[in-house]
Amino acid sequence: MVSNRPTLHRLADDLSSRRTSAVELAQAALARAEDPAGEGARVFTVLHRERALAMARASDTLRAAGIVRSPLEGIPVSIKDLFDIVGEVTCAGSIVLRGQPPAARNASIVDRLIAAGAVIVGRTNMTEFAFSGLGLNPHYGTPRNPWGRGSDGSGRIPGGSSSGSAVSVTDGMCAAAIGTDTGGSVRIPSALCGLTGFKPTARRVPMDGVLPLSRALDSIGPLAASVRCCALVDAILAGETPQPLAPAELDGARLAIPEDVVLDDMDEQVARSFDAACARLARQGARIRRLRIPAFAQLPQLHARGTLATAEAWAANRTLAKTSAEAYDPRVLARMRPGQVMGAADLLDLQAARQRWIAEVGACIDDVDALLMPTVPIVAPPIAPLQADDELYTRTNALVLRNPTLINFLDGCAISLPCHEAGSAPVGLMLAAAGGRDARILALALAVEAALAAPR
Repeated sequence: MVSNRPTLHRLADDLSSRRTSAVELAQAALARAEDPAGEGARVFTVLHRERALAMARASDTLRAAGIVRSPLEGIPVSIKDLFDIVGEVTCAGSIVLRGQPPAARNASIVDRLIAAGAVIVGRTNMTEFAFSGLGLNPHYGTPRNPWGRGSDGSGRIPGGSSSGSAVSVTDGMCAAAIGTDTGGSVRIPSALCGLTGFKPTARRVPMDGVLPLSRALDSIGPLAASVRCCALVDAILAGETPQPLAPAELDGARLAIPEDVVLDDMDEQVARSFDAACARLARQGARIRRLRIPAFAQLPQLHARGTLATAEAWAANRTLAKTSAEAYDPRVLARMRPGQVMGAADLLDLQAARQRWIAEVGACIDDVDALLMPTVPIVAPPIAPLQADDELYTRTNALVLRNPTLINFLDGCAISLPCHEAGSAPVGLMLAAAGGRDARILALALAVEAALAAPR
């Protein structure tokens, strides 16, 4: 299955053929964001109405003069509330940073989007400081998942931390969103909301001008309607010239399903969708096998003294946490606090253990083209019980982060594709590989997307 949202390539074609204009696209996106009956108030922390319309008018003027800066020219895009925009305070879904100085310059990826002609409609809501995979935010509200959006206003989680990013795309407030992924924060909301989300090898996209969660794990990636959409945006973020994406040959592709950890605790909908997707790929000639990766089960032990994200989050927040603890989401602050008891030796031990772990996993997967696994082992749960129960929140958060986190710790690349039946709860299928194999993963994902979309 693929998203029913318009792809970037379709919008670019509509703009090129004058069936629409950048101003019309921006006005439609802003109208959805400002609809009082919609999710806009929970999706955006800042909406750039006048700036977006000015960017759209400039794009239309350039196009009329025969100047098209990239295939993203004139197309509405949202950015997560982690990226610096000159003159604005980067709040990261928090209220504790509201008094900080505004940014003196744009993040590199913001400059690249502007240079490509994208129309930035606003900053999207997120889990405070990107420190949860659920997407709940007590300060700005929690955007509701488009699937099962309760008439009583409760609804289901969007996934996080890039919660507003996902819903901005599903609800037509933009055509693509830019999120960050430290432990799944692009792939989780993509999976739970029925989108495609790509986590590149971290070093490919510059992190300057981005408020970090963990510099060791953070990466920047797109959420959009298709694999080709993600590949296009990824190229622009990485400072590359977008090229046409050709699908890999699925017949004979070596795909491996890890037997350790990633298939545990799947709910019925995810298990059924994952099995059906794997069967379809096998019928297309993919060589799918089960693979033991014992190192996957070792991650909790490696993190017994704390995680890289915990250490870095506490280091960045320790002063404000002591003076303004009441301004934090208490669950986010509780996840940070273990960082204060991690010693320098603990952190150095973990960094060294990570390198050994990467080598061990790399040896296991060296002869496969991609790993295949459920992005998230459950469908999106309701918001209300998670808001009311700290223990349920903690357990559910660990579960949704579990599979994607493995690839961040690997310093790898991965993409989540929707694989559920139309009309059912969204489920994500993740293809992943070691770092540096981004082009191969995108080409394989394009072939997988086509196989899953083919008539049954």
